[in-house]
Order: sequence, then C-alpha cells, then structure tokens
Amino acid sequence: MISAISSYVRRLMLVLPVLLCSCMNVIKPSREFPSYSVPAAPDYAQPTNWAALPTRVDAADVVPTRSGLHDQQATAPADVFFVHPTTYLGRAGWNADLGNKQINHITDLSTMRRQASVFNGTARIYAPRYRQATLFSFFDEQTNNGTQAINLAYEDVKSAFQYYLAHYNQGRPIILAGHSQGTRHLTQLLRDFFEHDPALRRQLVAAYLVGFNVPDSTLQAIRPCADSTQTGCYVAWNTVDWGQEYAPYQHSTVTNPLTWTCDTTTALASLNRGGISYSFNKVDTAVVDAKAHNGLLWIHRPQSYGYPRFLLPGRPELSHSFHLVDYALFYMNIRQNAAARVRAYERQARQ
Repeated sequence: MISAISSYVRRLMLVLPVLLCSCMNVIKPSREFPSYSVPAAPDYAQPTNWAALPTRVDAADVVPTRSGLHDQQATAPADVFFVHPTTYLGRAGWNADLGNKQINHITDLSTMRRQASVFNGTARIYAPRYRQATLFSFFDEQTNNGTQAINLAYEDVKSAFQYYLAHYNQGRPIILAGHSQGTRHLTQLLRDFFEHDPALRRQLVAAYLVGFNVPDSTLQAIRPCADSTQTGCYVAWNTVDWGQEYAPYQHSTVTNPLTWTCDTTTALASLNRGGISYSFNKVDTAVVDAKAHNGLLWIHRPQSYGYPRFLLPGRPELSHSFHLVDYALFYMNIRQNAAARVRAYERQARQ
C-alpha cells in the first residue's frame, strides 16, 4: 500500500506543473467561501490530527536510502514545530477536510518524508494536520475567498501550536520550520506569539521560513540570521533559475543555504553537501550552486534528475521557479545547519 501511494505521489509531483498549466480554473472552487460547509475543526489532543509526532512511527522518521543518516528523535535535544505546504489541490471546498485520507497520504509521503525529515537528526518533530487552504486560494486576486480560506487554516495552526506549548514542549528549545503555505502561517505565528514574548523568544533556536515571501519588514524583534550558528533568528529563500527577476519578491529576505548569510556572494556547488531528489534514494552532492539576488535565490539548473520546476498557468514570470524543491536541493545543508544551531543554542544556555 505504501509503495503504491509513494508511486502515486511521485507521479503527482512530477506532472503537477503540467496539470496546473492546463488551466488554473480546474482547481478553482465553484462557489463562494461562505456557501461551503466548513470542515470540522481538529482536536489536537487526538494523535490522528498530527502528521508527525516523535512518539510514533510516521513519515517524518525516514531518511534517504544509502545516505548514512539516522532518525535520532528519541535523544534529540530540541523540538521542531513543522507546518507543511499546500497538498490540497481540490475544488470541493476552500479548505481541506482532515478526514480526507488521500490528502493526508500525499502530505505524509511528500512533505513529511521529503521536508520534515530533514530535522529528525536533531529535533523531535511535531507537525499538525490543518484545514489547509486549497492551492487556488493563493491566486484568488478577484475576491476575498482565498483570504478567508487562508485565515481559517491559520486558526488551526495557531491552535496546534498552543496545544504543543501546553502539552508537549516542556520548555525545550524550539525550531519553527515550514514551506509555502506553511511558511505563511509560521510568519503569522511569529508575530502573534514570539514578537512580544521575550521568554518564548529565548526558546527559539531558529525559524526556517522557506518558499514564501517574507519581506524584511515583516518582523521586528526577530531578525534574519547573520550566519550559520546565530539563534533566535530566521532564514528564508525562494529558489529560481539563475538570472531571473520577480518584482513582488524584491524586498523579501533571502538567505543563501550554502553559506547561511544574506549577502550576494555566489556560493559554488562544491559547498552543497547534498540534495535529495524525489526518488529519495541517494544524496546528490554538489547538485547546485546558489546566489542571493533581489529577494530570490538564484541557482543553475541541476543536472541530476528529480528536481522539477513549478510551472503556474498564466504566470510566465514564475516559470523558472524551483518552489517544489526548495528543501530538496539543500537537504543536507539544512540538516547540518539545524544541528549546528541547536549546538550553539545549548552552548549559550550553559553560559
């Protein structure tokens, strides 16, 4: 069963750009947001409403085959609160139903396996399921239906984080990490919980705000990380073909995940410790270089198979996006960086 689902997810992720390019209206809900029944809110006391928990076997526990990596959550010194990206492409409503097993399987075997697992060497992984907004919500420029869907999704993420703090955290260091829609919600979570709470900020190892626009002015107390071991800060990037520009993101924070700085120096591919393609069966060393430019992370296209671009209909300016593989291209660098920041946090705590 797992093998069949994994095969389905792999095919979905590879053909998704083609499907989207055919017509965006295919995934547009046919009615206004208020005309749909809102899916039941999750109870986070129920383990089934979490995509990953460190106390059970789940997709966030895996590591790429032939990688030499190991899941070390049992002895991990920190926690990661991970919010997954959009895996709901449907039009049956503006928000996903947590009872939809197919969506949950896609979430588990794509984002839990290929993104959240990057942290299982240094942190216990807590990843809530939530009534995520459908993909079309982020391209709904004519109505406020998308905004309402996104706001509903955030209420779940907020509720999950409150439950996590009250029942799971026990004062441990926290990494926040997400991608795309997940990053959008985590940015709001930082504003609502961390910006005005010095005690909670002292627990923050770092936030990995990947795959969404995070303007430099978004947060005031929590600032972009200056180097690879700074704590209490955040990193962010959006990966695109070398030489591309995208005006809406020109003020976005961009961290180079090969150097962990925000300067515009080109980092050679030799600094890339390894990408993990959709096959999830090997480490592709030196898979891409990277350079921060105007709110984007430039890369030269990988020669290795399994790092698809994300093509959006009617938006040729985004046709060079590597959004789907923002984590995959730098998997080993992210994994090592999370460990380095946790070690730095522990040293500071002992002083």
